[in-house]
Amino acid sequence: MQFQTHEAEESLTPERMTRLKKALEAKQPDLTVLLDGVRTGRNLSAIVRTCDAVGVLRVHGIPAEGRRPRLRREASSGSRKWVQVRWHPDREAALRHLRERGFRIVAADPGPDAADFREVDYTLPTALVLGAEVEGISALAAERADARIRVPMHGMVESLNVSVAAALVLYEAERQRRAAGMYAEPRLPPERVARLLFEWGHPRLAERLRERGLPFPAVRDDGSLDFGRG
Repeated sequence: MQFQTHEAEESLTPERMTRLKKALEAKQPDLTVLLDGVRTGRNLSAIVRTCDAVGVLRVHGIPAEGRRPRLRREASSGSRKWVQVRWHPDREAALRHLRERGFRIVAADPGPDAADFREVDYTLPTALVLGAEVEGISALAAERADARIRVPMHGMVESLNVSVAAALVLYEAERQRRAAGMYAEPRLPPERVARLLFEWGHPRLAERLRERGLPFPAVRDDGSLDFGRG
């Protein structure tokens, strides 16, 4: 096959394969983040990096004034390879998309009537909504939320940086899920794992095959490709 010469360029070592499989086995497909108008690339990148660390597979975003922030290489530290970012045209579309997939909407809101972020059950399918750096979450997100949470503040400042707040809440979710055994077994279906292994391990070849509408080959345990099946 014409792609077999390219296979050698992107061959995976068994050690690399083990690391990729371990990361995929920890993915939490029912935990996600919705960025409601986050403007800066640095904050977006830091949030994506935290999402990768706790096993979030996909982040959702609503561009502020139609402009998408760009991931910054130094802040994301390569995590943009492992966490998908899906942009939605508006808030209605984003919230509808999450609702249709069974997510409960939990919005970060510093208001006094919001619950302490540690009092929420994150073992349920959860979409954490984080607002813009200055304005916070939109009125629509607040209205549609199943729960609103806040990080307790004891000083003079009224809120934390959005990426810091994201890290605190996501690691509380990680703590709860780990205690519930949700990282103990793979939670993605085998066919999804196989596809992601190929896309992660052979991104250039995956792009070429995708452009041509060709099926992906299987990835053997040693990291090599099997073009005869997949």
